[in-house]
Amino acid sequence: MKTLCRFAALASVAAMAPAQTAPSRPAGSPAPSAAKAQSPADIYGPLFQAVQQGHVFSDGKTFVDAVPKRAAAAIMADYARTRPGGPALKAFVLANFVVPGENDRGSGDLRSHVRALWPQLVRQPVAPVAGSSALPLPAPYVVPGGRFREIYYWDTYFTMLGLKVDGQQPLVESMLDDFTSLIERYGHIPNGTRTYYLSRSQPPYYALMLDLSTNTDPGVAKRRLAALRAEHAFWMKGATCLAGNPACLRVVRMPDGSVLNRYYDDRDTPRDESYAEDVETAARAAPAPPPIRSATCARARRAGGISARAGSAIRGRSLPFTPPT
Repeated sequence: MKTLCRFAALASVAAMAPAQTAPSRPAGSPAPSAAKAQSPADIYGPLFQAVQQGHVFSDGKTFVDAVPKRAAAAIMADYARTRPGGPALKAFVLANFVVPGENDRGSGDLRSHVRALWPQLVRQPVAPVAGSSALPLPAPYVVPGGRFREIYYWDTYFTMLGLKVDGQQPLVESMLDDFTSLIERYGHIPNGTRTYYLSRSQPPYYALMLDLSTNTDPGVAKRRLAALRAEHAFWMKGATCLAGNPACLRVVRMPDGSVLNRYYDDRDTPRDESYAEDVETAARAAPAPPPIRSATCARARRAGGISARAGSAIRGRSLPFTPPT
């Protein structure tokens, strides 16, 4: 009540005060502050004209939004002395101004840049919509970004290295939970978390990822050990059918008798995500009966992941794999 009365009293005093009249100025003349303000055209005159008429930047608004790095008079004195043109003019502008979209990203501190990216690349677990290709994950994860909207297998190991350096251990553990869950559900970690990646994997980095964990829970360790063994079994598929064959599924026997693992895809059809490219590559492959040519080429493309647009030869690749102890 006291506060209300005080504000009411102030209002009464204001109402009784004589009205203040604004100083008169000629009709249509600009306010003093506006009249004194100078635009970039006023300040930088010949430099402004050279930049704008020379289309130094594709958008005319770019230069006029730039921020000078030093006094305008000093900039103009240097410009009058050197009169740069062509590429030198742009270099002069960038040396003397912070230009939006050109040199306004700081000093190039890579560590700060990477740290700022983590929140942008983190995705929360969601239930995939029926009919979509996404695979569900139980915990938050980091994606590469751009067109890569899902988590990828061996890429994530290197992501984890960065997360660990930046003190993001909870995210490291979170993605380990995701990968453990994938092995428990599908028997392996697919190339990426899409249904069209389920028929193949990537370099088996799960064991190396576990070395980055600080979790000492015995229950978690038991789950992860079981997942390690399951992944090893996935990579050793084909060991029982090597008799008389140099390779079977994901296993290859070398001339000296040693056994290696290889990239292998369970499907022999064009990849969903590169369908047109794979069909075109198969059509250009060496002469062979169409069904054989198509299936062989498709499986090699899936296993090798070689870009049709790169014009590379299609070949298989082998990888030594040491079982977990």
